Amino acid sequence: MKKIVLLLLAGLMLCSSGAFGWSWGKKSKKASKSSNLIVIITPAHSNPFFKTEADCAAARAKELGYTTKVYVHDDDANKQNQYIDLAISDKAAAIILDNAGADATVSAVKKAKKAGIPTFLIDREINTTGDAVAQIVANNYQGVQLVAEYFVELMDEKGEYVELTGLESDTNAGVRSNSYHDVIDQYPDMKMVSQQTARWSQPEAYSKMESIIQAHPNIKGVICGNDTMAMGAMAALKAAKKDDVIVVGFDGSNDVRDSILSGEIKATGLQQAARIAEMAVEQAQQYLKTGSTGLPEKQLVDCVLINKENARKLDNFAMSK
Repeated sequence: MKKIVLLLLAGLMLCSSGAFGWSWGKKSKKASKSSNLIVIITPAHSNPFFKTEADCAAARAKELGYTTKVYVHDDDANKQNQYIDLAISDKAAAIILDNAGADATVSAVKKAKKAGIPTFLIDREINTTGDAVAQIVANNYQGVQLVAEYFVELMDEKGEYVELTGLESDTNAGVRSNSYHDVIDQYPDMKMVSQQTARWSQPEAYSKMESIIQAHPNIKGVICGNDTMAMGAMAALKAAKKDDVIVVGFDGSNDVRDSILSGEIKATGLQQAARIAEMAVEQAQQYLKTGSTGLPEKQLVDCVLINKENARKLDNFAMSK
């Protein structure tokens, strides 16, 4: 009996020490219970979408009593990895992350998890499950379909158009492009004459659009994977005195809102960036308190079509009631 009792006690000690691993279903023994720091990492704040994410996440975290550190990875996976290392060395309570690549980010999130720091992804997913606690993203497919249907209507279901796409490493770029084409390709009189990546960048979109205008002077419309590229495309079209070309974007930025209200860009799809960032912080707090968010890891938040009818209600990636 003494031997049995000793064996049982040894087994219990082994389990409690984490020798058999641990999962997000329970609080990690490795997590710092006293940490009050939430680290927020996003792409460049020169894009108002990412700045809104960071600002809203930081504001919500402070409302809930946390301190914050905000970093920008510039879509550089190596820089992102350095900031994850800083979060680990600072014994952060949690990480809110708009990541620098669906594949390139996996090892960084795994590293944070191993250190006992839960990661809450916003805007962009990674190509694994079970490593981040939550992956909260806009329903890109649903939102882009709304924009595509409106674009087809504005085009009268015919004419030449071009597409500017985002970063190939970003799953959102592929999802948005596919969603556009699932709608537009149903109309045989609509012809895509050029498809180029502008890497989410306004200057790059301007440059690419200049070349496209030279090669295809009869284009009637432009579909863009995000709002910054839509702004660049619109600027190039105006410079070429082709501001009657139909341009649509996706994100829901104030810049595009103002362009819509002035009669230039015709539509965008609102990703509720402010709310998604706040949700990530709220779920981090729930997880840190209880060991569970009570929600599935992958969560989709529906988008809203923004055109001249409702653009005045849009401000900083949120709709007023």
